[in-house]
Amino acid sequence: MRNPYDILGVSRTASAEEIRRAYRKLAKTHHPDLNQNHPEAERKFREVTAAYDLLSDAAKRARFDRGEIDADGNERPQAYSRRHHAGASGGGFQFTSNVGGMGGFEDIIADMFGGGSRTGAGPRKGQDISVSVTVDFIEAAKGGRHRVTLPDGTRLDVDLPPGLGDGGKVRLRGRGAPGTAGGPPGDALVTVSVRPHPWFRRERDDVYLDLPVTLYEAVFGAKVRVPTIDGSVLMTIPKGANDGTRLRLKGRGISSAGGRGDQYVTVRLALPPLPDPALESFLRNWRPAEYNPRKPMEGD
Repeated sequence: MRNPYDILGVSRTASAEEIRRAYRKLAKTHHPDLNQNHPEAERKFREVTAAYDLLSDAAKRARFDRGEIDADGNERPQAYSRRHHAGASGGGFQFTSNVGGMGGFEDIIADMFGGGSRTGAGPRKGQDISVSVTVDFIEAAKGGRHRVTLPDGTRLDVDLPPGLGDGGKVRLRGRGAPGTAGGPPGDALVTVSVRPHPWFRRERDDVYLDLPVTLYEAVFGAKVRVPTIDGSVLMTIPKGANDGTRLRLKGRGISSAGGRGDQYVTVRLALPPLPDPALESFLRNWRPAEYNPRKPMEGD
């Protein structure tokens, strides 16, 4: 084995952090998971890992610098006679996970790969993949089956739970990239975008709707059909309802784990398209007695 300082490309006076950075760079370059079917890369990975194992242990590094052990961690002959009683092993060093205060190679590999220790080419879960779909407002609110296409061209029917909001996610376990060395596949994460609806809008689990009504219906009251996410229902417009009056349809909103929201209906006065001779004739001869809706805005 070559000199561990040369293997990592650092000087003998290198700090612990310099040694760690050098190992991180080399380990990422030669890691077996990134170089499958390349024995030379695996050999280099084991070599730099062994060098880091020795130099990351302050005690081992000091003994190597004094010439008491060789690059493999074995006692040198001249030192063995003085130190065999201390239990020094001649069978080669063992990889350690956290020594010398620098963090072991397992921690560094885990940090590089964003997960568990990767000191060898053992089973590894495949990467997750992302898929985006766009659904209608009603479909997102009520849930249902929607077909998605994965990056590899596979088409799946996905059950969307009721109440999904814009940006909601559905996880398809085992539908991601294949694992390595016998590891399980990753997952597919389906991100849902919801198309705006021409009538409905959503706030939390409640649905809001502006409902046009005629002047006659507002003045005299009426029973009218109102759209909901489940279909139209009859609702009573109270006599004298004004523009902006808000009515509630209980339990007609979005279903979620916390229950079901309501639908709020805002009355919007809608005049007929002009000309309407009958309405014009009526209004020419009608004036509301002592009523000025702008009075609060005009002051004294």
